[in-house]
Amino acid sequence: MTTILVPYHQDEQLPHDDIPVRADVTVRPVFPATDHWDRLATGYEAVAAAAARAGERPLVFSGDCLFAGAVVAGLQRAGADPGIVWFDAHADLHTLDSSTSGYLGGMSLRLVTGAHPEEYGNRFGLRGIAAGRAVLADARDTDPAEAEYLATGAIRRLPVAEVTAPPGPFVLHVDLDVIDAGEVPGLRFPVAGGPSAGDVLDACERLLATGRVAAVHVACPWHPAVDEHERQARARLLSRFARL
Repeated sequence: MTTILVPYHQDEQLPHDDIPVRADVTVRPVFPATDHWDRLATGYEAVAAAAARAGERPLVFSGDCLFAGAVVAGLQRAGADPGIVWFDAHADLHTLDSSTSGYLGGMSLRLVTGAHPEEYGNRFGLRGIAAGRAVLADARDTDPAEAEYLATGAIRRLPVAEVTAPPGPFVLHVDLDVIDAGEVPGLRFPVAGGPSAGDVLDACERLLATGRVAAVHVACPWHPAVDEHERQARARLLSRFARL
């Protein structure tokens, strides 16, 4: 298994050791001085290429959820056709039209399942995953527009303890904010009332036991650590995911 580190939140380079894992490959794109979508696509292209070369079940750590689409695109280049299981405190199902904040991370799952291909997927060769092959775990902080989409769409939403996999191979995506905010210091968008880290890891182990996980993507959407205590807490948490 190859471990890939992407030390970026969108196109913002993160401080050294912000994602404290030992990586076989660290992706450091050279971003062009063009529009934001082009800059992002440069990063996603680099991650897709790394994932395509990585071999069996790459493990990717990054600073936000949008890189999940690049992991999927890399597997597609390597000949796979994966679905996705998406662990997140948020639904990440907004579009450019429905978002009130404009934060692109809040659109991540919708983009991975084919929304706005001209801005996102087409720029780095992602073929959007059919909504019926996507499973959303938790999403306890869901906006009205996202809830409406879930009520009418094909994406299945399940509690972490009950999550099951879609048919065929799939990407296991874990946004660490799915874990109760009391356990993960410094999150950008913390949400209380979530499952424990142990609960999430147990669910991941059950999914891995299917033998159909094609890649694992762990998103670490947190602010830079404020002290050594926070850095050590994050390192301990990521070491548990690195052993998956």
